[in-house]
Order: sequence, then C-alpha cells, then structure tokens
Amino acid sequence: MKILIASDLHYPTINGVATFSRNIARGMAERGHEVMVIAPSQTGKKCKEVDGNYTIARTMSVPFPFYQNFRISLAPDREVKKILQEFDPDVIHIQMLLGIGQSTMKYGNKMGIPIVSTNHAIPENLMDNLRLLAPVSRPINYMLKTYYARFHAKADYVTLPTQSAIAMLDLDGKNKLAVPVEPVSNGIDLARFHPGPRDERLLKRFDLPLDVPIVAYIGRLDVEKHIPVLMRAFKQVHDEVPKTHLLIVGDGTEFYELNNLARKLGIVRHVTLTGRVNEEDLVALHKVGTVYCMPSPAELQSIATLEAMASGQPIIAVDAGALGELCQNERNGFLCDQDDEDAIAIGIKKIINDPALRKKFSEESIAIANTHDIKTTYDRFEAIYTKLTS
Repeated sequence: MKILIASDLHYPTINGVATFSRNIARGMAERGHEVMVIAPSQTGKKCKEVDGNYTIARTMSVPFPFYQNFRISLAPDREVKKILQEFDPDVIHIQMLLGIGQSTMKYGNKMGIPIVSTNHAIPENLMDNLRLLAPVSRPINYMLKTYYARFHAKADYVTLPTQSAIAMLDLDGKNKLAVPVEPVSNGIDLARFHPGPRDERLLKRFDLPLDVPIVAYIGRLDVEKHIPVLMRAFKQVHDEVPKTHLLIVGDGTEFYELNNLARKLGIVRHVTLTGRVNEEDLVALHKVGTVYCMPSPAELQSIATLEAMASGQPIIAVDAGALGELCQNERNGFLCDQDDEDAIAIGIKKIINDPALRKKFSEESIAIANTHDIKTTYDRFEAIYTKLTS
C-alpha cells in the first residue's frame, strides 16, 4: 500500500503531532508499505530527504514566530498537488488542518483518494501562545472548533487520540460528523519506554543529584503547558523537603522565562533545565524522576505523560483535557484543578514521602501504559487504511 502522511509539524520539530506523524510513518514502512510524508522544509527550500525507511517531501516554508521550530509552508497548493500526482498514494493520512493539511485535503478529495484525518490539537494550544488575543479567546475557541469540524467532515474517516478529545471538540454532539469518528491512541513504543535503573553517568552529565527525590517534567516549554505553575509548586515542596530537585527537559518559548523564575523563587540551584536532548537521553531521563508532573490543561492525550508512565513514574496531572484517562486519581497518581499549585505540591509531597504509595502508583502507571502499545495503534490504522482502500 502507498501511504501519504501530511503533517505541518514533523521531525525534527519536537511535539506530539511531530512525534506521532514520524512514528506512524516509520511503523507503516516497517510493515512493508511505501510511505511518504509531506512536511515543511527546515531550511525554507523544497527538497526530498530520507528518514530511515520512508521519504519526506519538504515544501517551501517560512518560520512561524509564535511557536518554536514551527515553519509554515508557502503556497503549498502547487507543491502538494505535484507530490500527490507523482506519488499516487492509495490512502492519505492528514495530521493537521493548516497549509499542508488544507491543500492535501483539497487535492485528495479532487483525486478521489481515501482520506483519514487525525486531530491532535485544540484551540487552546494556539490561543495560549497568542496572548494579545486572550480577551477574545472564548468566542475564537468556539469558532475554531466549528472550523475543525467542517475540515474533518471532508475526510472519509476521522480519529482522535482519546474519547475525551472527541468530547472536547464536541464531535459527538452539536459538531457530530457524518463520517466515522474513532478514538485511537497515539501509542508509545514499549520496547523503548519501560522501567529500569537510573543511569548514574547520565545524572552526572546533567549535574543531577544522585540521592534525592526528583520531580520531573519532560515536554515542550511553551505557554499552554503552564510550567511556571509546576515551578511554584516545587518551591513549596522544596521549602518543606529541602532535599528535592526539579528536572525540566525540553525547549520552547518559555525556556529563558523559566530560568528567570527559578532565580526569582530562590531555587535555581535545585532546578535543572536541560534544553532539548537527543532521543537516547530522552528515554533515559524518563527513568530519572521520582514523580512526573504534567501541569498543562490542554492535552488531547499527552505522549510525554504516557512515556513517563511506561517508564514507571507516578503522575501528578491537571484534571482537564484528556489527562484523566492517563492519570487516574489515586490509582497511579493525583489529579489537581488547573493552576492549583497548592494541590500539585501536596500531591508531590505525598508521593515522595511514601515509598509504598510510590511503588503502588508506579506499578499502576505501567499497567495503564501497557494498554497503549504503539503496535496496537499501527494495527488499527493499518486496518482503517485497508478498509478505505478495499
């Protein structure tokens, strides 16, 4: 089968959309399918490149100023049309509804190619980064959700990573689509993310303490992730339990602001911000934490949280978005109200002060993560592709 994946965010950009689009491309290619991804160029100039076992057709692009490492395609219609004509896919899988996604939907429909459309984002992911629009965010969010529904209605099959995500966009209510809509987990590679001992050489390389509890966050450092809330919660934890450390792995628009906040709070010596790390270190750093915290209220699933769970971490998360499907309150961690730094601090202290509770939560995190094996995700999408092309 010839599969074309259209994604306005793709490797080497690091976020959930880019990670999933690369995973599904690699996974389908490993199963013997011919896979091509359309994505924006990282240099601005169109080109083709090979990423392991699949091809990426890069379109002309310019930087998007509000989102780190995000580039927008320039006039994608002409380039997308040519790529579709030359590759002649059996099925198309669209990951985003921006320039490349829009053009791919347009010409895929015209050419009669079956289309699967996966929604990875909600309006809050964008609006929190455009602070000047905050006063009118509610009506804009409403209009965007309606727009999302109209876009996905043009596909033959629509997936979202969780049932909560379907409800968040109201695709099972007022915005209900005439085409099939199904929750399919983004999945994670359980062969890579699994429990294991801390690598002491890694701890030394990142100047992390060897003998204290570590509160970890791994993911993007952008406004909608609400990382300052976690940092202020950690300040409360550290005031009561001085032998603790905060590990923040990743990069984004908030990186320097978070460094400044750590200094302002007087905890800079007890906070490590690694910046962007390579894939090998990412996997190893997921084993470092005593507890993983996700303060973001705008998650349709959260691959990073799943990776932490598969690595054996108890979870503190916000009771918003789809996080309640992963962090199940008092089963593998604690859910807190959005931006409630006091509750986050209390949850962290309960876990780091009670080894038996941490062990129980760790085991339950692993059990929940094991239901999200990426092989199951590959199976489901392969079945969907086959159904649409038969």
